[in-house]
Amino acid sequence: MASTTVNPEEVAWFTAIADEWWDPNGKFRPLHKFNPTRLTFIRERLCDHFGLDASADQPLKGLRLLDIGCGGGLISEPLCRMGAEMTSIDAGDKNIKTAMVHGEAGGLDINYRCVFPEDLAKEGQQFDAVLNMEVIEHVADIDAFLEASCTLVKPGGAMIG
Repeated sequence: MASTTVNPEEVAWFTAIADEWWDPNGKFRPLHKFNPTRLTFIRERLCDHFGLDASADQPLKGLRLLDIGCGGGLISEPLCRMGAEMTSIDAGDKNIKTAMVHGEAGGLDINYRCVFPEDLAKEGQQFDAVLNMEVIEHVADIDAFLEASCTLVKPGGAMIG
């Protein structure tokens, strides 16, 4: 595995606009607009894969999920509300701080960490599902990123990207 999958220029760009993650009319407006669609897709795929009831109040209860490149937590928060145990990581510490503040204000228990997927792989971490949503285009080494991401999926788990 490569020593890092991080592209410093991409991290710097997202760090510079980290305060805008939760502004539905700001730079992340496109993500806010299609978030309901991608959350429906994630919920349905995970429920189908794990044999869960997608119409339940907390359809993802019992699943341990990893959101790689979580940014401000736009996916992590709703998945947590759906019952998932969330670990959400990002290479930008300011993104993680923004996500933590917003999640805590909403009373959510999300394990936000400023680490890289290869760090979690070295720790031996594994998850029921790993999410790589709108992140692969920002990494320095795609092969190393995918290798680390795959290592983080438990046997029989799922990856959505």
